[in-house]
Amino acid sequence: MNDPSEYIASGILEMYVMGKTTTEENRAVEEMAKHYPEIKQELDKITSTLMGLSESMVQDADPTLRPLILANVNFQERVKAGENLLSVPLLNEQSRAVDFDHWLKREDLKIENPENIDLRIIGAIPGVMTGILWLKTGAPYEVHHDQYERFLILEGTCNIVADHGTFSLKPGDYFSIPLHTGHSVMVTSSIPCKVILQRVAA
Repeated sequence: MNDPSEYIASGILEMYVMGKTTTEENRAVEEMAKHYPEIKQELDKITSTLMGLSESMVQDADPTLRPLILANVNFQERVKAGENLLSVPLLNEQSRAVDFDHWLKREDLKIENPENIDLRIIGAIPGVMTGILWLKTGAPYEVHHDQYERFLILEGTCNIVADHGTFSLKPGDYFSIPLHTGHSVMVTSSIPCKVILQRVAA
């Protein structure tokens, strides 16, 4: 598709900004943006609109939406700037913080004063999203029907309150949420709970 107006109307640019496109689609969008100023302008407009929407959300809206949108925008900007994306390990019972040192030691991926929920995406491939997550007080109740959510606690402590019990987690602990299981997170430490978060398609 080489017609810029058709490309803009296709919806691919919105998917790109939200981090929902494949690596191949990402390359195609970036190539089109290089050759057609109107596509670059449309990308900037979509990014600005999504950020504006996230900031104007009503208080009772899903509080995880804004951090996720901003994290996706941040990740796409880093990719466009030429960040060399390395393969991120899959979380499991043997995972340790040292497995993620490459990302944890990067200054541009640190957040000194996180909001209640802050996220920096460190890897996004089809079916797997991995990020560094900060929680000040916790995360609301949610249920995933199409993806597994996995946690590796790095700093602080929290309770994961799931349909099948409450689990107290400390640095070094790994936890995986089963499909169709409601859960929420309550931070129990005086400092934010810093976590490697990974969502894997079922």
